Parts: sequence; structure tokens; C-alpha cells
Amino acid sequence: MSNVLLLRAANQDSPDRYENAFRSRGYHPISVPVLETVIVCREELARRLSIGPEKQSLSGVIITSQRAVEAWSEAARSLIIADNNTPLKPEFDWWSVPFYAVGEATSVALRDLCEKIPLYTPRDIRGGSETGTAERLAGFILKDLPSDGTSRKLLYLTGDKNRDTLPRILESAGVALDPLQVYATKGSSMFPHDLSLALERLKEEGLSWGWIVYFAPSAAEFVTPILRNHFALPAVNPSTEDCAKLSEHHHVKVAAIGPTTESFLQQTLKLSVAVTARNPKADDLADAVLQHDEAQ
Repeated sequence: MSNVLLLRAANQDSPDRYENAFRSRGYHPISVPVLETVIVCREELARRLSIGPEKQSLSGVIITSQRAVEAWSEAARSLIIADNNTPLKPEFDWWSVPFYAVGEATSVALRDLCEKIPLYTPRDIRGGSETGTAERLAGFILKDLPSDGTSRKLLYLTGDKNRDTLPRILESAGVALDPLQVYATKGSSMFPHDLSLALERLKEEGLSWGWIVYFAPSAAEFVTPILRNHFALPAVNPSTEDCAKLSEHHHVKVAAIGPTTESFLQQTLKLSVAVTARNPKADDLADAVLQHDEAQ
């Protein structure tokens, strides 16, 4: 059994699917949160929700992260409190348009939202495991949207760090996007402390180190300099001097949740990535790591 460091916050409401996936395959996973998320533009998003999609000429909503789901949840809750739990027509309007989700995790978060908050929430959730990248989601949306001349305008909830892949593909095909930034991310001020605690705890258990798993470029850029204080991260083109400096650190292999993160790790941070999940799903990621280890 070897340790696997998951650079993400574990699910606190139920058994974490990534930890369970690795544990069931004989690894010892530990999750350490790396980012802090701040919800922004609450009032504007709430205003959009209260108006409904019809008056905004929207034919759907694009949700590309669980943070965007959290922002929608906060806006919906604020309207419910303001309305004293009295149902209003706009909430039902949102049931009439599709919500396009990138990846399984975002899709699951949207479905959970439907169960927890009965008002102002989506009912028609499309995408998920088969739309785990911006390219796949864009292709899915283009095939799914009607081509009969009706509105092809989508509300696009974003963060502060977005690539132009999705907007570029959709807009070049004639789909209008109405972008609204609803969250911003920054490196967790507690990450160095949390990581040190985790390492001390694992040291007592005497397990060897196997893997570090990256889940997002923004997190990778923040945590990698801190990780280098503890781990010998594999470089794309390691020098003799680098190897000597890292001889006393834990040697690990690097895995990425998807091709976007893999590209950032290799091209920007110059890290050698041993494994990239075929799909951004817990089982696919854990299977890829296990298959790599069994092949060694």
C-alpha cells in the first residue's frame, strides 16, 4: 500500500468518491484542500434568477464547475428567503431550459442541488461524464441546441480563471454567450500547514509515497512550489543538479485529472505526468494509476 496525495478538498457530506476509488484499489489516499473559493456577483445572479430565462432570451445555462453550482445555490436560497418560501413563476421557467454540465462531478452537484433546494433550480441537466472537457462539452452543446432558428443564447457562469476554448468553439458556430463571473479562486492560506500536518501523520504510519494527483491548473501553479519542499517531483528534462537537490525528498509520480491539467503541468511547470485519466471520473483516475503501477 502506498500513499496518494489528492490535491483537492474531500467531500464532507458523504464518502468521498476519489478517496473510495483509491482505497478500494489498495492505496492510502489523503485529500488536502489547495484552493479557497469566493462567491462574487451574488446580487446580480439572484436578479437573473428572479427574471427567468424567457425574458433574457436564454435557451440554456452552461455550468462548468461545482463552484458555479454553489453560486447558483446561494442565489436561489437568497430569493427563497426574500419570497418567504412562496413559489413564484420564474423558478418554473428554469425547469424549461437545459443546464449543460462539464464532467460528472458538476452534473452530480446540479442534481444534488435539485433535491436540496426545490425552487429556482434546474430539472433538465445534460452532459456529465461524456462531456468532461471544454471541447467535448462544446461539441455536445452544438449537437443538442435546436437548429430551427430559435434562440441560441446561453447564460455562461464562469470563474476568474477561464480558458477561451469553450467560448471560442461555441461563438464561432453562432451560439451567443452571456457570461457572468460568479466565483473567484485563490490559493488556500492553510495549505502549507495542512500539508505539513498530513505528512507528519502519514510518517507515523510508515507507508511509502506513490502519487500526487493534480485536479486543476490554477491549483497546480499555487501548490507546486510548496510541494517541492517535501517531494521530488518528476521533471520533463531533469538535470543532474536537480536530482542531487531532491535526493532527500519523497519521490513520487504525478497524475492529472484531464488533458487540460496535463498540458499545464508539462508545458508550464515542466513536470513529467505519468498518468492522465481517460475521463474526469474517480474510477477512471484510480484505474489508470493502478494499471501504471502494475505495468512497472
